[in-house]
Amino acid sequence: MDDIDAVEQALHTARALVLADLAAREVAAAEVVSMVEDSVTHRRWWVEQWPEGVAYVAGLVAQDVQDALLERYGRWPICPVCASGDPHALDVEPELGPDPHWVCGEQGVVVAPVGGLT
Repeated sequence: MDDIDAVEQALHTARALVLADLAAREVAAAEVVSMVEDSVTHRRWWVEQWPEGVAYVAGLVAQDVQDALLERYGRWPICPVCASGDPHALDVEPELGPDPHWVCGEQGVVVAPVGGLT
C-alpha cells in the first residue's frame, strides 16, 4: 500500500509542478492541461513497471508536456536568459533524475526548478 501511495504522491506532485509552470507562463488552457493528464496517465504505467523511477516522474512529465506543446504550438518554456538570437526553449535537467530544473542549454544557467517558473 505504501508503494501505491508513493506513486500517486509523485504523480500528483508532478502534475502540480508542471501546471504551476504552465500557469506562470500563461499557457494553462484546457487542451494543454489535457496534455498534462495524458502524460500523468502514461507515467503512471511507466512507474508501475519501474518503481525505482518514482523520483524521476516530475522531470519526465515536464518533458512530455514540453514535447507535446512543441508538436502542436511551438517551443515552451521560452528561455528568459538569452535576450538576443533566436528564441529557444529551456531544457529539463537532469533528463532522467531527481530534482529536475529548467536550464538554458545555451548558457548553462539554471533558471528554476520544475514548478518554479515565474
